[in-house]
Amino acid sequence: MASVLVVEDDQFVRSALIRHLTEASHTVRSVGTALEALREVAHHRFDVVILDLGLPDLDGSEALKMLRGITDVPVIIATARDDETEIVRLLNDGADDYLTKPFSVEHLSARMSAVLRRARATAGAEPPSRVLQVGGLRVDPLRRQAELDGVQLDLTRREFDLLAFLAGRPGVVVPRKELLAEVWQQSYGDDQTIDVHLSWLRRKLGETAARPRYLHTLRGVGVKLEPPQ
Repeated sequence: MASVLVVEDDQFVRSALIRHLTEASHTVRSVGTALEALREVAHHRFDVVILDLGLPDLDGSEALKMLRGITDVPVIIATARDDETEIVRLLNDGADDYLTKPFSVEHLSARMSAVLRRARATAGAEPPSRVLQVGGLRVDPLRRQAELDGVQLDLTRREFDLLAFLAGRPGVVVPRKELLAEVWQQSYGDDQTIDVHLSWLRRKLGETAARPRYLHTLRGVGVKLEPPQ
């Protein structure tokens, strides 16, 4: 079972989440503000954080950035906002998943289980020891650093995982299901999750889907990474 921090200012929602998670045998702590959440994370170890965006002292998106400055704990965003641009930004800022309110406790449980599986698999997996070189792209899995033509890339955790996985299979078309299974540790999922991360990764590689250099999407098949022609 997991140690969970619930960050939610709505007392009704907060109580319901605490009750459900406790009944599922999780250990739960809860707070109602972003600053309290930061203090909790600084002093206690959690397996997952459920973060509301509409907090009274600080917007949850800013709280997410601050959390990412001090911890890699998986964060599931709970939000009433369904704007695609904001969801993309939250994923890029380090959120591991998101749920749009209202959501069922079964849906929350499924998302939590998937996030925890990914986190545990990542912690237990030993990265390749060799540096991966594809054209001007250099990926060091041990140091978790990537460079393009000698310039270091500023990648989120998931962007790096995706790039490293593809760089280890240059020229090979990797099916989306395999990406979900190996990078996200999910047996199922929404293609939007992959598309969002590919979009941001392309931007950092200085390319677009319409004019690819390294990342190539084969519609209905998968994705491959290869050096520019």
